[in-house]
Amino acid sequence: MPEWWTYSTEDFLLFSPRTYWRLIERHNEALWPAHALTLLLGAAILLWLVRPRPWSHRVIAGTLAVLWAWSAWSFLWERYATINWAAPYVAPFFALQAILLVLVGGRLRWSLSWTGQALAGLALFLYALALHPLAALLAGRPLRGAEVFGITPDPTAIATIGLVMMANGRWAWSLLAVPMAWCLASWATLHSMEAPEQWALLGAALVALLPVLRWRSVRDAGP
Repeated sequence: MPEWWTYSTEDFLLFSPRTYWRLIERHNEALWPAHALTLLLGAAILLWLVRPRPWSHRVIAGTLAVLWAWSAWSFLWERYATINWAAPYVAPFFALQAILLVLVGGRLRWSLSWTGQALAGLALFLYALALHPLAALLAGRPLRGAEVFGITPDPTAIATIGLVMMANGRWAWSLLAVPMAWCLASWATLHSMEAPEQWALLGAALVALLPVLRWRSVRDAGP
């Protein structure tokens, strides 16, 4: 029996890269043209960040909650579970994220400020919305395999991290745990497939540590 240190991440992959990317393509084909709607929602969120309204914080949190719940059912439960036995066990955490967005997110102030943390969050959000879908082309895959905000979990998690980094309010940090965990899990999967998108997932998870450390330092410095 080989020693444990001789194994690589590829040895634990439950499917081939071709199977995974074909699953993304089939998912896109099944949901098209919902992609246009989710991208419009992303653009609307950006507008509300720049020009917030009295009701926009609840709409942003509610929109994200719906997208996380939708991803839990449409992607993890209905599709990803066909090639990965762990997907149904992850789906409840996506549902938990949706609940937290309703309970906590609706109390936060979602707006763009010109601080370093907020600008880093804006960069993540814009990347997830506009650039991540193009990663398929850069990797030599067809555009029908693009991962789009609100349709697949990776850009949705990256965008959520970015948005939370622009939010202010008590318990905002609680909205980062599930997106960070997903980014790390997806990074491990993409790393085993040598997909270039892996670095975006890892980068988003690392950047998410910035607000966590900041909120912790503020808490420790409190009265």
